[in-house]
Amino acid sequence: MPFTFSVADYANMIYVYGFCDGNSVQAVAECQQRFPNRRIPTQRVFTRVYQTLRDTGTLPAVRIAAERDVNEGVDEEGIVQIVQSSPRASTRRISRRLRVPHTSVWRTLHAESLYPYHVQRVQRLGPGDSAERLEFCKWLNGSSELHLYILFTDESQFNRDGVNNTHNSYVWADDNPHATVESNFQQRFSVSVWCAVPDDQLICPSILEGRLTGET
Repeated sequence: MPFTFSVADYANMIYVYGFCDGNSVQAVAECQQRFPNRRIPTQRVFTRVYQTLRDTGTLPAVRIAAERDVNEGVDEEGIVQIVQSSPRASTRRISRRLRVPHTSVWRTLHAESLYPYHVQRVQRLGPGDSAERLEFCKWLNGSSELHLYILFTDESQFNRDGVNNTHNSYVWADDNPHATVESNFQQRFSVSVWCAVPDDQLICPSILEGRLTGET
């Protein structure tokens, strides 16, 4: 469905876009705050309206519709709304829910400057953990000399395979070079390395032979 707005809507877009110094992300948020009961333009609409008015001196309703023919019939606003309400939503689930091609979902999200970011694993905290951690930090901050006697340690295991994340490995070429990464060697070995940091010093890494157990 192509975007069509009234002249007053376009005037508000230009005003809000200029108020936000040409930042389409802030313009959307500002519009949501100023006009909560009106249809909110997406980031791409803000950018297209400004660019078309600047280059041609006319309102861009017809021009925007022509540029979006590639996604004709796609509920782009629905796609954006689903992602805004559920940031962890799968693109394939959105595709099935709205009955639109999966590529159209990606194209729409990219047009709105939305990109997938990896989730970071962190330590799970219980209901009272945050307060206890804050209290400990305050206590530690008040004990100016105590950190001199704390030994921070860690260990890691290295093997012949190394750490290969092929998801982030690329080979730029005109034709597919069929690049490979060797892994899963038949002759395997591993080594564990331990190090520690007391105060501002570093205890040199130590090689630990054998498997790491509670006893070792």
